[in-house]
Amino acid sequence: MILGTIKGNVVSTRKCSSLVGFKLLLVEPFYGEKRNIIVAADTIGAGIGELVLVTTDNTTQYALDRSAPVDAFVIGIVDSPPQAEL
Repeated sequence: MILGTIKGNVVSTRKCSSLVGFKLLLVEPFYGEKRNIIVAADTIGAGIGELVLVTTDNTTQYALDRSAPVDAFVIGIVDSPPQAEL
């Protein structure tokens, strides 16, 4: 799983029919390399600036309610950010 911040939307006028209904979001990882922005599908309504949990790789198919060519999927919106370690 990846903890990340929503940085923007991906707009696609034409896409695979199994992707209809998914919003595509740009997610910047909270930890690690900040330039590795990924595209994640979303059905829970995450918005720009929100901290989210994203599942990736083959585990993504378990989170989907239908078959779609998705390798990153928003599975949660974080209510409170992680606290710095003391």
